[in-house]
Amino acid sequence: MEPAPDFDDALRRRMGANLDRFERRALPLDGRRHAAVAATLVAGEAGDACFVITRRADALRRHGGQWALPGGRVDPGETSEGAALRELAEEVGLVRPSADVLGALDDYPTRSGFVITPVVVWGGAAAELVPDPAEVASVHRVSLAHLHGPGVPSLRSIPESDRPLISIPMLGTHVHAPTAAILHQLFEVAVAGRDTRVAHYEQPVFAWR
Repeated sequence: MEPAPDFDDALRRRMGANLDRFERRALPLDGRRHAAVAATLVAGEAGDACFVITRRADALRRHGGQWALPGGRVDPGETSEGAALRELAEEVGLVRPSADVLGALDDYPTRSGFVITPVVVWGGAAAELVPDPAEVASVHRVSLAHLHGPGVPSLRSIPESDRPLISIPMLGTHVHAPTAAILHQLFEVAVAGRDTRVAHYEQPVFAWR
């Protein structure tokens, strides 16, 4: 595994520049609901760049116990950026101003009827993460090093779909799409500067509901 970049101003500038030039693809709702997630960068204990990921509370009606980025529905009159920042504050207690939004990635359509807009947020070196137990079972900082290297992402076929199923090994398990797809594009586009698309990647069948 290659080391993660340092969490510093140089990384922030690089990610901001990569996202500024990236031509993101927005999708029509076509009867689906609009959601936004915060792909948030924070500092690890060693000063490396990490992203924030949660395991959803088991009691949640939708996708309980699954791995996710902080996020939820976009309320009427709300922007994707506003929804992502609101959910970030509600779910893990991290309040960031709109100036810390670095950009957005491609919309991702889910099997359960959502179009997700991933918003990239600079979370700060001193970010404190306090999960709301009603929504979040646990919150984790994971090094960006987990998003690249041999075998990442993992792609395989399933009999229920002709699309490749994507996952990323981390936290002693495999994190699947939509979270895995969004994290893969986060690294490819914002960190590495490559125009990689991910909307075609499949979710596991248990997430189709």
